[in-house]
Amino acid sequence: MVMSPQAPRSRALLRAPLEWWEERDAFLKDGVLALVLALLAFVPTLSTIGAQIGDLPERPASALSVALTAAQTLPLAARRRWPAGCLAVAAAAFAAYQALGFATTFGSLGLYLALYSAGAHQVRFRRGLAGVVSAGYAVLALVLDRLGSPLGIADHLAFYLTLAVFWMVGSTVRTRRAEEAQRRRLATELATAAERARIASELHDVVTHHVTAMVVQADAAQFLLTSAPDKASEGLSAVSDTGRRALTELRYLLGVLEATGESASADRAPTLGRLGDLVEQARRSGQPVEFSEQGERRAQSVDVELAAYRVVQEALTNAMKYAAGQKTQVLIGHGEKHIEIKVTTDRPSTVPAAAPALRKPDPAGGRGLAGLRARVRMVNGELKAGPRTEGGFEVHATIPSKPVTE
Repeated sequence: MVMSPQAPRSRALLRAPLEWWEERDAFLKDGVLALVLALLAFVPTLSTIGAQIGDLPERPASALSVALTAAQTLPLAARRRWPAGCLAVAAAAFAAYQALGFATTFGSLGLYLALYSAGAHQVRFRRGLAGVVSAGYAVLALVLDRLGSPLGIADHLAFYLTLAVFWMVGSTVRTRRAEEAQRRRLATELATAAERARIASELHDVVTHHVTAMVVQADAAQFLLTSAPDKASEGLSAVSDTGRRALTELRYLLGVLEATGESASADRAPTLGRLGDLVEQARRSGQPVEFSEQGERRAQSVDVELAAYRVVQEALTNAMKYAAGQKTQVLIGHGEKHIEIKVTTDRPSTVPAAAPALRKPDPAGGRGLAGLRARVRMVNGELKAGPRTEGGFEVHATIPSKPVTE
């Protein structure tokens, strides 16, 4: 089947008026609705369609009937802005129209719309408004009975239930809209909280790692100033290099926060190819690190590369903080389906009992490991961290591979 080139253009022409109408103000839309309903009320073929109660002797049309018909329809222009006022005017006009015995009019359907609108849009005094309307209807039923209406209680009750249905439909719509608005608010709050947690995690990863390295390097440089002054400049140079790396990563983080898409920060995101810099930085801080890779390294998606980088970064940070000077091994395994990361730190040979490396690990893993677990879970990976049976500490992460196809 060959589609005519005119078909998309025709659909676009049909959509244009609908889109224009959807963008209009609610007051304008309701005004058009009220005007159309008022005009239809005077179309002869529609005169038999409408709400009618009382069955009183029919009175000929007059200027008063026209005014009452307009009063049942035109107030609908304010049905969303002032739903209670709209209902009050339409209901009063309907009651007067029925009591005077004018012929059925299409405009009487305005009462149904006014009831629906009050149920859907009235915010305050809803029960009071419903009570007033019910009492007003009871008075109308008594008046019609005194005027000789042949209808009985069952007829009036059936009409009342019809009116109640329109109110209840509006109330149901209002409830669903409120629930949907609440869901949107909760979703926004959750998204905001998640974004704050992500920013906090990024700041922790960047700041803690580099500040820890700078403190260790500064302490080493201070020691060398007295023991080996000729080597102190190397320690100070390491502090400067670490500071520059910290500034670079902070600029990357600010770029991520300002960016509107992944591609905006992909070129600056830390990658697996920069793990060597991390290891070298730890070595310059005095941490003996052995680094090895197995398998063929392939370019991965930004989130996978960043998650793997942060795992190694956090593990090395903890090694420098809690097991300074102890042998640390970093092993990266590049598999077909997963990237496996294992960072192990040996147990200090002689460390005071109160030293952090020998403390019982916090089940939550601290802010760093907790944030790291969340980051790894976001890429459908798994992170385990805890003490080794032979002593020391181990961080083990398995992250699903997501190679970038060129």
